[in-house]
Amino acid sequence: MILADKIIRLRKKNGWSQEELAGKMNVSRQAVSKWEGAQAIPDLEKILRLGELFGVTTDYLLKDDIEDEEFTDPNLDSSVKRITLADANEFMEWRKSASIWIATATFLCILSVIPLFILGAASEIPSVGISENFAGGVGLIALFSIVAIAVGIYIYTGIKNAPYEFLDKEPFDAEYGVRGMVREKQKAYRNTYVKGNIIGGCFCVLSPIALCAGVFTENEFLITVMLSVTMLIAGIGVVFFIIAGVRWASMQKLLKEGEFSVQGKKVSRVKESMGTIYWLVVTAVYLGWSFVTNSWHSTWIVWPVAGVLFAAVMILCNLFVDKNH
Repeated sequence: MILADKIIRLRKKNGWSQEELAGKMNVSRQAVSKWEGAQAIPDLEKILRLGELFGVTTDYLLKDDIEDEEFTDPNLDSSVKRITLADANEFMEWRKSASIWIATATFLCILSVIPLFILGAASEIPSVGISENFAGGVGLIALFSIVAIAVGIYIYTGIKNAPYEFLDKEPFDAEYGVRGMVREKQKAYRNTYVKGNIIGGCFCVLSPIALCAGVFTENEFLITVMLSVTMLIAGIGVVFFIIAGVRWASMQKLLKEGEFSVQGKKVSRVKESMGTIYWLVVTAVYLGWSFVTNSWHSTWIVWPVAGVLFAAVMILCNLFVDKNH
């Protein structure tokens, strides 16, 4: 393979256009075009720069009989998957879309119990003419239907994310230029990430105001409506958290930083398992209590209490993980 073909191959692996490579080499696009068309040969200084830029040896660039890339890192493990610039950009673009899907599914899960709450409270009003059994039945149908849509979205994002699962499960290396590019994107996104978390936090903190306002009335239906408004506002806050967090996490994952470092992955797996178990238990308690007592209008208290206790559970989880690592 001649030098011209190797330059084309390496440029495309890194996801660069001729203009981008020319900018990195401080030459014109026409010069790169001539190199790739075998109409001109870079001088020695440019050869050395190409080797540094692509992370390959000058022997690989200059010797036509060397077909396989020879990287300048002597410790590079060829069995470890290497992330190119194109791979990194594709992954971050997908996670940008996935953040919307995941936020939508989570928002639906939060709102799924609202029809059950509203119908349950309405059944207590004689003038409405809805029986408790009818309200409970329709409310449960709505709950499971909405959750089914959310689960479908989660499954879809999981399938679409399958090609990138190795980032969590296997060691990987980034080709030359990938980390620099990701850091630039991370730097540009930082303000948006901070704003997303601030807005999400404000929505979550302010969400109980609606429920507190309902305390000043003895109308149970109005209290239930205020509870639903509280959940709606909290759900909006969660959406901001997820969209900002998923996009930020995609960059940290490529950089192997934060919770995606070797130590961070261990901590994250423990916290994720604890969180899953916790909410499954809470859901089981809520449904069990509600079915046994048929008091759907009052068993909703499980959710705000569980939300408050969840913070305590996560703090204890962090203390346990820190103590054992």
